[in-house]
Amino acid sequence: MVNEKFKIIQFIRELLIMIDKNMVNFPKKDIELKNRIRMNSYDILELAYEANSIEEIEEKKRLLRKMIAKIKIIDFLLNLSYDKQIITEKKYYKFGEKMDDIVKYTTGWMKSLK
Repeated sequence: MVNEKFKIIQFIRELLIMIDKNMVNFPKKDIELKNRIRMNSYDILELAYEANSIEEIEEKKRLLRKMIAKIKIIDFLLNLSYDKQIITEKKYYKFGEKMDDIVKYTTGWMKSLK
């Protein structure tokens, strides 16, 4: 695995790998749910790179807030997957731990922008 200097990107990368590995056996009838989880995860990656590359503090904060909102959407979709018994409780908690790390680092990043 490539180690990123930018810690949030590393966590997002790990989340994307987890999603790809654990979503292989998604039922066809729930393919839209799988696609939304994946697309929102890639959106988080894009937002992190964008926030890192701009200088405008308020715009950066807006992007970071949007990242946190997308993580909450992913959590909701994963919870729905768990409720439908598509993923196990153990997998759901592993996803949650990774998302918590991303939120923690994103929140810390926002606090450092004063």
